Amino acid sequence: MDIVFIRDLRVRALVGIFEWERRIRQELRLDLEMGFDIRKAAGSDNIDDALDYKAVSQRVKAHIEESSFQLVEALAESIASLVLKEFPVSSVKLVLNKTGAVRDARDVGVIIERKRQ
Repeated sequence: MDIVFIRDLRVRALVGIFEWERRIRQELRLDLEMGFDIRKAAGSDNIDDALDYKAVSQRVKAHIEESSFQLVEALAESIASLVLKEFPVSSVKLVLNKTGAVRDARDVGVIIERKRQ
C-alpha cells in the first residue's frame, strides 16, 4: 500500500493528568502515515483523486484543539479513529509526541497503528 504522510504537525492541546496541565495548552507534535492507493491520482493528475493532506491536517488540528484528554493514549486513539472514519484511507500510523513532558527527554509519546475494519 502507498503511504501519504504528514510530518511534524504542531498543535497546542489540553492534555494531561496534573492540575497545571489542565490549565494550559501544551505543544504536541504528530506524524501521520496513511495507507492510500495513489495510482488513480498519479494517472489523472487531479486533486479529486488524491488524499487531501491539507484537509486531513486541518481536521486533525481542529479535533485536537476541541478535545480535553487526560492521556495521550486516549487522544491518539481518537485521532486514528477520526482519520479512518472521515478519510478514504486503509490504515493510519500515528506518532504523537508530548514535547517536554519528561525532564531531560526531548519528547515522549505513543506510536499506534490502526487499520480499517
